[in-house]
Amino acid sequence: MTDFTKKEISILKKLNTPEKLQDFVNAIPFNHELSGPTAKSPARVLREGSAHCLEAAILAAYVFSLHGQKPLLLHLQTTPNDFEHVVVPFKKGKFWGAISKTNHSVLRYRDPVYKNIRELVMSYFHEYTTNDGQKTLRKYSEVLDLRAFGTGWETEEQDLWGIDVELGKIKHFDIVPKGLKLRKADKIERLVGETVEWPILKARKKTLAKKYKNVV
Repeated sequence: MTDFTKKEISILKKLNTPEKLQDFVNAIPFNHELSGPTAKSPARVLREGSAHCLEAAILAAYVFSLHGQKPLLLHLQTTPNDFEHVVVPFKKGKFWGAISKTNHSVLRYRDPVYKNIRELVMSYFHEYTTNDGQKTLRKYSEVLDLRAFGTGWETEEQDLWGIDVELGKIKHFDIVPKGLKLRKADKIERLVGETVEWPILKARKKTLAKKYKNVV
């Protein structure tokens, strides 16, 4: 376990609004886990320079804690044929918004205009689809407060699988009524959903360049 550097702390303390934090998260290259599954701590994300949705969510939750807000995570559970998602809910006044790291053009930041967590979750429902148009979001979790994990996770060198496991174990709430047949997304919606910000080839080139920077 290693501490944050003064420069890293300075950067994180400047992220004092949800908008600044989301911009920072957006700029981090997407972690395609080319070398295997990871659940990196905030410190590792900063030093290794990549993050997927869970890793970015843990980082964003930690940054919120630096500014006096609760470090919260919210798990969005899908059907088995799609990728699940984790966002960071935050409250501004009486309303909820969310920080979100995704490689796609949808499932992103949410302004704090939602009256409760369910309203916030449902803002993701319609656009949460597979490439063939199936709407896959089925459940959402109760909010997980990372303070339950004590201290040290923010700079942990080992993968934070305990947080990942807990997100799967806590209470989840159903979204789709039993027996309801959902209409597929329209073709133009599917095309938008296929757009990615960080293609795998681009990510692979960045990873290899970093790995061999002292060799070539």
